[in-house]
Amino acid sequence: MANPANNSWTRRTPDRPRRRDIVITALLGLVVLFVLLASGTLDPSAWIAASLAFAALAFIYFLTAVTSVAPAQAAQSTVAPRPSEAESATAMLEKIVVPVLLIGPGGRIERANPAARAFLALGAEGGLLSTSLRQPRVLEAVSAALRGEPGSIVEYASIAPIESHVRAFVEPIRMPVAGPMPWRAMLVLADETSSKRAERMRADFLANASHELRTPLASLSGFIDTLRGPARDDEEARDRFLGIMREQTDRMRRLIDDLLSLSRVEMNEHMPPAGEADLCAIVRDVTDSLKPMAAVRSITLDLSITGDSALITGDRDQIYEVVENLIENAIKYSPDGARVHVTALGGCPRDDAEHPADRIAPESARLVLAGPPFDARQRYGVLRVRDHGGGIERRYLPRLSERFFRVDGQKSGPAAGTGLGLAIVKHIITRHRGGFAVESAPGSGSVFSVFLPQPALRPAQTVQAEPVTAGVATE
Repeated sequence: MANPANNSWTRRTPDRPRRRDIVITALLGLVVLFVLLASGTLDPSAWIAASLAFAALAFIYFLTAVTSVAPAQAAQSTVAPRPSEAESATAMLEKIVVPVLLIGPGGRIERANPAARAFLALGAEGGLLSTSLRQPRVLEAVSAALRGEPGSIVEYASIAPIESHVRAFVEPIRMPVAGPMPWRAMLVLADETSSKRAERMRADFLANASHELRTPLASLSGFIDTLRGPARDDEEARDRFLGIMREQTDRMRRLIDDLLSLSRVEMNEHMPPAGEADLCAIVRDVTDSLKPMAAVRSITLDLSITGDSALITGDRDQIYEVVENLIENAIKYSPDGARVHVTALGGCPRDDAEHPADRIAPESARLVLAGPPFDARQRYGVLRVRDHGGGIERRYLPRLSERFFRVDGQKSGPAAGTGLGLAIVKHIITRHRGGFAVESAPGSGSVFSVFLPQPALRPAQTVQAEPVTAGVATE
């Protein structure tokens, strides 16, 4: 038995009234012809011919109506349904790159786009805003908007774990719902860290450059006046002054390079890198490039690498700069003929990376200058650089990463630096969400450790120690 739902006559379609009208018209025509025949107006042969013609014409129109149903239904099936206003608003909200949240009664998060979930590290929606955003002024503005009060703009800054500057826009929204709480608060968060850092970078650069460049410029000016005056014809004094002027010029060049490097790092410190780099390969490259520098003073570089590689999450150029700064400092502040030990390994938990079991001396002091957020499952690639120089007193350790800070005895002479190297190291490590620690004891040297997060937990690898020497053979 056929299914009535599949019958073209009984199925409800837009063309059913049209077919019905054709059948009724055909029946009426046949009735008229029958009346004419009965009254004697038409003879039987004419009546038969007219009836057949009228029935054929009606049947043709009927087939036309039936065959037009399928194309009409196919056209309707290919037209996508128009999305509702709520669906359109949701799709737009998901594509907005600025954090946007809808806060409901009680300060609960009713909606949050992906940018907001990433910015505030939100889990599921429905939690309290106060648990994710601990800013009293923003929470007060949201509470006022939930009462229907006018919106406001709030600026706030945070320093943990990374310094950031945010402008929060809060606006009340009246929902079409009945009840005592029809108001919602729309919260938009605009990250202005980059612009704030740019403003501070310009101010700091001018202040630092003018302060640090004043001394070498004054020295150069004095030597130039001397060479143009009393020492005009003194060849020995002229050669000695020109050598000093060259040293001062090199110092200014290094200072400007370090200031620019520090400014670039601070500019992007709040944006963690997304690439990957091989820490062991970087250490090998830096060690090879610094061999000539170590050979001049007969310093031996002992390189010990655990495994073939230690893949870390980071910017290779910046990690290269960190390794180069630490090894170059170790060479610079070591006595002639000393050894510098460089160790690189991967798959290290935080406690082992931050507090190695071996100490350089029983009385040594250890300090963590920068530390990553705690995660027991995270593994790190570790670099340790140990020198056998004079060491650093305990009271100086907290200031090692300050700008232009130099320990007494390191402010002059051929080993004098700009005082920006360790500041650059700290800011790079902070950007990479890693750690930076120092251990030192007067007379026993120092060891600087950095540890950087690895992209995934990797199995332990066997130790393959490979000494790399420069100038003096390894004993």
